[in-house]
Amino acid sequence: MKSCMECTPALRAKFSVFAFFSLLVLGGCSDPATLGLELAPENNQIGVFYKEIPLDAKVVLLDSFNTTNAGILIVGDEEDPYFGKTRSTAYTRLHIESGSERPKSEAILDSVFFNLAAVSVNGTNLDQKKKYSVHLLTKPLEDTLYYNFSKLPYQANAMAELEVTFKDTKDTLLKARLNSVLASEIFAKLKKGNEFDNVFSFRKYLPGVAIVPRAGDNTTTGFSLGGNTGITFHYHIAGDTTKLTYKITTFSSRSFNGIESDRSGTPTAVVRDYKKSYSTGAVVGMKSGLGLAIRLDTSPLDAFLDTIKGVVFNQVTLQMGPIEEPAKGQSPISGMVMKFIDSQNRVLLSSINKAELHVQGDGQIQVIEDEKGNKVPNNFFPSSALINFETTSKLQRAGISSYMNALYKKELQRKDWLLYAITPTTGDDFKRSLRQFKVNKDKVVLTVIYSKTK
Repeated sequence: MKSCMECTPALRAKFSVFAFFSLLVLGGCSDPATLGLELAPENNQIGVFYKEIPLDAKVVLLDSFNTTNAGILIVGDEEDPYFGKTRSTAYTRLHIESGSERPKSEAILDSVFFNLAAVSVNGTNLDQKKKYSVHLLTKPLEDTLYYNFSKLPYQANAMAELEVTFKDTKDTLLKARLNSVLASEIFAKLKKGNEFDNVFSFRKYLPGVAIVPRAGDNTTTGFSLGGNTGITFHYHIAGDTTKLTYKITTFSSRSFNGIESDRSGTPTAVVRDYKKSYSTGAVVGMKSGLGLAIRLDTSPLDAFLDTIKGVVFNQVTLQMGPIEEPAKGQSPISGMVMKFIDSQNRVLLSSINKAELHVQGDGQIQVIEDEKGNKVPNNFFPSSALINFETTSKLQRAGISSYMNALYKKELQRKDWLLYAITPTTGDDFKRSLRQFKVNKDKVVLTVIYSKTK
């Protein structure tokens, strides 16, 4: 077998390229400064290069966004040295099935519970008790849109409350015993009152509920809407051992999540106006529910692309992190897209159908033709590039090689990006949680591997 010195120049070049990629994959200890040098410079066919491009990151408080019918009730109270105090209260109507059999006048009430179907838990000290209370609204939900800053008044005294120790359990059915006086009153009307004759009379009598967290619990829980969240009456008929139930649910019920934020005394206290970019020091962060997003300045790409000719981008990755270690029991934001924005942090829309424009994923079509044959950015949301959280490395990463090639070929015009917590599979996390992450600004970079023919 020939030694490396006896190999042909082309073969030596192949060994050099292989060694380069092996170092990248295995995390070799060579000086990063040398990675910008061409490999196998004696070869006249191909050169492989590595470049890191830092991107400046700022935070943007999104304008009020619609949380109506988000599909999940978010209830939480959190405190963080960067984000401050954040609190989410869930508001929802109640629902009765039209034509369902009501308890007869001779029915005897056994017990009444307000059930909460927990489907997600994100918090600290989950081996300690967390408390939730349910309150009757004093003003009903209307057939209008509600936003993350919206709120409704509710009775000070809870109609039901409970404490729960989650530990490792993320989905469970919680049962809070209803106030006995109110339970007896509702059951009496359920048997023979006209309050349950139709949905309009019912909503006038029971306008809805607010589900409220306890201050200081530093935990957020998501409760599902539907047949498992609502009031369940357990009763029987005298002389009959059959156990009967009647349910008032949250199925098909209008709902929204209202967020309160106190950022005083924190790095994000400077963030006051919607859609304005703010620097928060050495750290930048993002928090769902609150609507605190990250803007990335991609202008360094212009200077970089102007210095190269005849290249192909083999691997381009947006990399943020390692992020700050989340507290035990908390999961960071784990899925984001990159929205194209203008200088005022307004999301750019497609000229074809006014859909929001996103960076498209690797292997996806980056540009399409409009009805006039003009090339415009692809507006297909399901093929957007996704920033995913890698739990082992603690990195937020997304591959954007195809986007960079399109940018280099001038098929696309460079735009800045707004990072937003949403994916085609999990939905809009900004409306469905209070998850967050923080990262040092100097850990936000594009890593670029490209090659060229001499």
